[in-house]
Amino acid sequence: MNFHLTEEQSMIQKTIREFSHEVVATGAIERDRSGEFPKDIFHQLGELGLMGLPFSEEYGGAGADTISFAIVVEELSKACASTGITYSAHISLGGAPLHMFGTHQQKLDYLVPICSGETLGAFGLTEPGAGSDAGGTATTAEQRKDSFIINGNKCYITNASYSKVVPITAVTGTNTGKKEISAIIVPTSAKGFTIHSAYEKMGLNSSNTTELVLENVEVPVENLLGKKGEGYKQFLITLDGGRIGIGAMAVGIAQGAYERALQYAKDRKQFGKSLSEFQAIQFKLADMAMKIELARNMVYKAAWLKDQGKKFTKEASICKLFASEMCMEVTSQAVQIHGGNGYMREYEVERMMRDAKLLEIGEGTSEIQRMVIARQIGCI
Repeated sequence: MNFHLTEEQSMIQKTIREFSHEVVATGAIERDRSGEFPKDIFHQLGELGLMGLPFSEEYGGAGADTISFAIVVEELSKACASTGITYSAHISLGGAPLHMFGTHQQKLDYLVPICSGETLGAFGLTEPGAGSDAGGTATTAEQRKDSFIINGNKCYITNASYSKVVPITAVTGTNTGKKEISAIIVPTSAKGFTIHSAYEKMGLNSSNTTELVLENVEVPVENLLGKKGEGYKQFLITLDGGRIGIGAMAVGIAQGAYERALQYAKDRKQFGKSLSEFQAIQFKLADMAMKIELARNMVYKAAWLKDQGKKFTKEASICKLFASEMCMEVTSQAVQIHGGNGYMREYEVERMMRDAKLLEIGEGTSEIQRMVIARQIGCI
């Protein structure tokens, strides 16, 4: 196996690392306080050609690979996890299903603006009564002649306030007594489509998290994404890729927290010597470095398998599960190493700890990941 980044991957890493340090990190504390969405950052990412990074050049993308996507997500999340999750969802949840399942015309109409950064990508799956049980979707799309009439609610949807279209899942009928779930592209400007963004969150405060209300929303049947009745299968495939993004986010947040903790341990004096001279602190930092490296390798492996066209469902769940739980542990230890200062916002590790928690929940909880892995290894 070759663990060296390619020349293109190294160039992307250098570019996004410098951008994240100079542009993204500088306002992260204040955005966390104010909840202000970083629109200007995503405008600049569009100018850098990163908003359509892994998508075909035919539709305005950069034609890069999934490892490059993971690198960008990691570096953005290291500086500001709210920016990282916005970008990850834009690519893996917003653009990916259009790229994988859309017609040529749908890609021209909806993927091209996502790749340019003209609009952000979003995906409407979760509902008040359908979280881990995504098959419990209650939103309906009734076909009437050449249109779908959609009614329902979606919750905890990332980026929708800044999206021109949101592919959503809806029940389009029944098949042998089971719900027939389809994916449909819905313009956010459609009559009866309302977006609310009034959530008060624990973390990721400058990302856009919304509730969608659809009341007799009418869209043409050609807005069906992929085949009718295959929406459930499509979003499972979409989530596999999204879990690589969550894993990369976790690595980035943990790396940022670890670096701050290491520097603090070197600078902070207690009992006449630096914290880093105490074996108890050394062991904490060693464990943090080890687990971050293991998680990064797992993220890259899942990304590599995806790029090779190989099956990667198990590896995506492993990388998401291990990296998210590792991130929660590392950020908590970073706060501990900082002591009382770690509890203060100016040292940033408390924000990272708050941001980290979502990664054990979003795109499949840790419990769901263990179920997926159990199924993949033949337990079920």
